[in-house]
Amino acid sequence: MLTTAQIRSRFPALSRQHNGLPVAYFDGPGGTQVPTDVGDAMLDYLYHHNANTHWAYPTSVETDAMLASARQAAADFVNAGPGEVVFGNNMTTITFHVARALGRGWGAGDEVVVTELDHHANQAPWQALARERGITVRVARMQASDGTLDWAHLESLVGPRTRLLAIGAASNALGTINDIPRATALARRVGALTYVDAVHFAAHGVVDVQAWDCDFLACSSYKFYGPHAGLLYGRASLLQGMDVPKLIPAPDEAPERLETGTQNHEGIVGIGAAIDFIASVGDGASRRERIVSAMTELHHRGDALIDRLWRGLAAVPGVTLYGQVPGTGPRTPTLSFVKEGVHPTELARQLVTRGVFLSDGDFYATTVIERLGRAATGVVRAGCACYTTEDEVDRLIHAVRAV
Repeated sequence: MLTTAQIRSRFPALSRQHNGLPVAYFDGPGGTQVPTDVGDAMLDYLYHHNANTHWAYPTSVETDAMLASARQAAADFVNAGPGEVVFGNNMTTITFHVARALGRGWGAGDEVVVTELDHHANQAPWQALARERGITVRVARMQASDGTLDWAHLESLVGPRTRLLAIGAASNALGTINDIPRATALARRVGALTYVDAVHFAAHGVVDVQAWDCDFLACSSYKFYGPHAGLLYGRASLLQGMDVPKLIPAPDEAPERLETGTQNHEGIVGIGAAIDFIASVGDGASRRERIVSAMTELHHRGDALIDRLWRGLAAVPGVTLYGQVPGTGPRTPTLSFVKEGVHPTELARQLVTRGVFLSDGDFYATTVIERLGRAATGVVRAGCACYTTEDEVDRLIHAVRAV
């Protein structure tokens, strides 16, 4: 297993300085930095193999092989078959595409259940079906006191009319990790499908669509050290049978039947490289084993970092923290906070002058921020990544205290 120092040596961005200080990146929940492995793979593709697919000349054949290799890497990442992996622009675009396809078979009386804890990318596509197809969208409550899902309310909403349960694996605003096997079992009992948003979770835990027993799962690689590109897992039978919008000459076989138009080839190659980077951090005989090893250890390290960050910020006068206290429930190393008397945007700007980069606002988790009573101003969000150190956590704490 690589040490944090060994991991950091592969990220050129970590050499950046601001105001004479080394930059500490806490903006991972909005997008992580990229290792040389990923940039080199994408440049190699663009410079030496760039072509469209399925033709006889060498660069086209090479492109086919590189995309197939990336698809296998993505399959290993989520624990699926390569024929169950679809590539696309990002989770949001992919989810609108899937929702439209599924919605063609739904109408008045059919229901989709979403949660307040979710990013709006896992709410808006299903709400659009309410307008377009007349379905009903039911929303499970978040408990504002600790940023967890109200499971009793969720269970009361899932019933015989439920066609799909859309749920996030983890909150990008609060770090709350949901019990996905519990959610899929709930949906399965009434014959409903499940759609999992794993965008935030994928950078911090082991994704396993087999153990989770979900029907669909989507994520975006720029959250786990890759380029701005996304992927979808779908059960093979569902991908093959979905009434997807497509061109008549386009492939009829899954997964390509869901990949409209010419894809972002360099981005797909970058996804594969990002997954191989993660695998290189861990130990094991197979790529899947190395991925599980790496993500398990990184999650353990993240737990220690978020505990240190939470306790440090909690001791700063005027700071209010949101979400679960570390150690009280499963979470990622991400938290949101405010400081009394300082607008979150101004606080973020002040931290920048101290070489600490993080984000503020609602992060498209708009409902979460509304439920926290911070709709007018938003919050500040800090997230730890595989390259975050204890010294950087301490720098953030000291900087918030100094503002």
